[in-house]
Amino acid sequence: MTDSKAMAGFDEPALSAGKRAILLISRLWAWVFLALMIVFFVVAVGVFSSATFLSVRNSQNILVAIVPVLLLGLGQTFVIIAAGIDLSVGWVMSLASVLSAHAIRAAFNAGVPLFLSVVLGFVAGVGGAALVGLVNGLIIAKLKVPAFIVTLGTSFIVRGMSLLFSENTTVIGLPEGIRDYGNESLFYWVRGEGGGFYILDKPEVSGELLRSMDRILAWPVVITAVVVLVCLFLLKRTQFGRHTYAIGGNMQAALRTGIPVDRHIIKLYMLSASTAGVAGVLSTLRFTAGSAVIGDPLLLSSIAAVIIGGVSLFGGAGSIIGTVIGALIIAVLTTGLVMLNVPAFWQFIVVGAVVIIAVLIDQSRDLILGRRGRGT
Repeated sequence: MTDSKAMAGFDEPALSAGKRAILLISRLWAWVFLALMIVFFVVAVGVFSSATFLSVRNSQNILVAIVPVLLLGLGQTFVIIAAGIDLSVGWVMSLASVLSAHAIRAAFNAGVPLFLSVVLGFVAGVGGAALVGLVNGLIIAKLKVPAFIVTLGTSFIVRGMSLLFSENTTVIGLPEGIRDYGNESLFYWVRGEGGGFYILDKPEVSGELLRSMDRILAWPVVITAVVVLVCLFLLKRTQFGRHTYAIGGNMQAALRTGIPVDRHIIKLYMLSASTAGVAGVLSTLRFTAGSAVIGDPLLLSSIAAVIIGGVSLFGGAGSIIGTVIGALIIAVLTTGLVMLNVPAFWQFIVVGAVVIIAVLIDQSRDLILGRRGRGT
């Protein structure tokens, strides 16, 4: 948080003990809330059902569940820190899923080995997504159209393109082998007699041993972890990250200090679209099909993860770790409520309430620090 405050162009004022306590709570509340939620669901699921919430299998299911939301949220984190917004990432994910499915199918049918076909699928999906981000960035930076309007319009265009390229159906006919890239794992743990721990080697088991086998760190989770580390490095350790904080903190001041604001904004929207593209390709690998609607319900969840994680809606403050925590909160909350057989509509109500609480905490922090709303 120190870097964000410095680049936003303000110093933390002298605060009373009460305000310092409130500020500390505002910075740690997401971690505390996540821990309390886990404790609650461990107890509640143990009491009201026969399942176990804190198990290896359930924890891995939660990690797999947060992959698309987190990937969409990672790029969104950079954009919102820079006081922007990207409403197109959900449909960009869908477009990437369709493009990667077509590319993998065409390459494999042309005799390209499976691994290279998957690589070409990544190039097609992420490349197509980055192109959408380039268009968003150019219009926002060069034509000075508000990001909300541009990305909202782009989302409709990309939605139409996704449905057009998929012919309004699921893109199927992909090689079955790609399921391994989307569903197999780095580690395997087979419990019981005759089992063991395996690394990069799926055991050939059946019957009771197969049912007791846990997959640990599925490949989509590993790839997402790599993307998280890259984004963490970009935001905290590079000039790119410092410029992102500076633009969100005070765009005019950033311009006066010589930061190429227009060029940087273009890069931000390309990054946001690219992480959504990775999510789309991983979806194709996981389900062995390209879906033109896979990302539609994930936009609001990704924005919620960013907000819950402490990224300021006014720009100039936030972190990648916060977004990871926000995504975990949503996944743990949803998984726990499902295991307690709570109706789906209550899940939306609870997540919405958490988002509102996060925004109120964010505003209280800004009020204490003397920040005001900023925009691009």
